[in-house]
Amino acid sequence: MSRILAGRNKGRRLKTPAGTETRPTGARVRQTLFDILAPVMPGARVLDAFAGSGAVGLEALSRGASRVVLVEQSGPAVNALRENAALVAGAGGDVQIFRQDARTALPALAERGLRFDVIYLDPPYAADLYEPVIEAISACGLLATDGVLVAEHFHKRALPETIGRFRATREVRVGDHRLTFYRAS
Repeated sequence: MSRILAGRNKGRRLKTPAGTETRPTGARVRQTLFDILAPVMPGARVLDAFAGSGAVGLEALSRGASRVVLVEQSGPAVNALRENAALVAGAGGDVQIFRQDARTALPALAERGLRFDVIYLDPPYAADLYEPVIEAISACGLLATDGVLVAEHFHKRALPETIGRFRATREVRVGDHRLTFYRAS
């Protein structure tokens, strides 16, 4: 079971779906991520495109994000997301949950006119989804002009320096994980 690390909901326990279908982002990785993103978090619009239990998105909400969109295709994970979102509902900010494959959800979110200041991608490490999903985000314009896209991946898997209109601006290794930060070039 993971917990919210900081902010309005600090210490709140989050339910995680049973089984191995999802892999919650660990506390060290989330702490590193939000230490880096702290300046942009207040009022940010955040998309967690492979949400799992929602630990990243709900941490963003706890730290001042104004809107969080969680996309997940696993039924048990969506049930956990709904329970976790209900736990933090009174703390302010808006949470929306979509049960869809991220590749389907992204263009639909763009068609609704949504734009995000932070987009977080943590697909299954073995899946070949990073480049196609980042290209889709680039093509449909989901990232706000000054926004940042962050991909969490296995530290031995290198991501391209440029994908679509995005260029990698920073990489941080946290144990066996790597966070690659992209911005529009």
